[in-house]
Amino acid sequence: ELADGDARVALNTLELAALTTPADKDGVINLNKEIIEDSMQKKILNYDRSGDNHYDIISAFIKSMRGSDPDAAIYWLARMIEGGEDVKFIARRLIILASEDIGNANPTALIMANNTFQAVNTIGFPEARIILSQCVIYLATSAKSNASYQAINKAQALVKETGDLSVPLSIRNAPTKLMKDLGYGDNYKYAHNYENSFTQAEFMPDEIKNKMIYEPGKNKREEQLRQFLKGRWTGKYKY
Repeated sequence: ELADGDARVALNTLELAALTTPADKDGVINLNKEIIEDSMQKKILNYDRSGDNHYDIISAFIKSMRGSDPDAAIYWLARMIEGGEDVKFIARRLIILASEDIGNANPTALIMANNTFQAVNTIGFPEARIILSQCVIYLATSAKSNASYQAINKAQALVKETGDLSVPLSIRNAPTKLMKDLGYGDNYKYAHNYENSFTQAEFMPDEIKNKMIYEPGKNKREEQLRQFLKGRWTGKYKY
């Protein structure tokens, strides 16, 4: 129970208890609940990694970062660390949040989170707590956008609704003469042959052409992306 199902924690605690408990006159080391509790290297918190409290705390952790509250985020991080949470689990959640809740409002967030995962995986606790703290504060104080998350949700829903639509002939691969004779790749406009490496072309199946999926978020960087796309796709997508 004290190890919360983690065999590594259980064995480490048992080893510490055995090493620090003197044997009796017969050379036998007798362990009891009190000795085991004293041997725990950190105090026992109400943090069941497979129970409701675990999910409540990780939820509070994620929502604090999403809500741009670094103080609350660090508090919940500390709760997880003191509760014996797996460092990789925490780091994976940071990677997900960096893309789902920050995205292109600050693309460096994903790099930061991924580097954090690599670093803490190499170092481990207790030093990993410092790296996690740095990343959590960075993510919590970053600009936020869920536009990429919304875009893939919308695209997947569209695929489920419209099914297996055909790829336009102009952008099909044409590795054989037969495919070329059938019109594969005909009228494809190579973007780099045009000014600014761009020319309006159709890349969607005919049934859903002009369908706008990505809606840039309302933040400084994605507003710049909106203006860029608006200038490129005048008259096609309503950016």
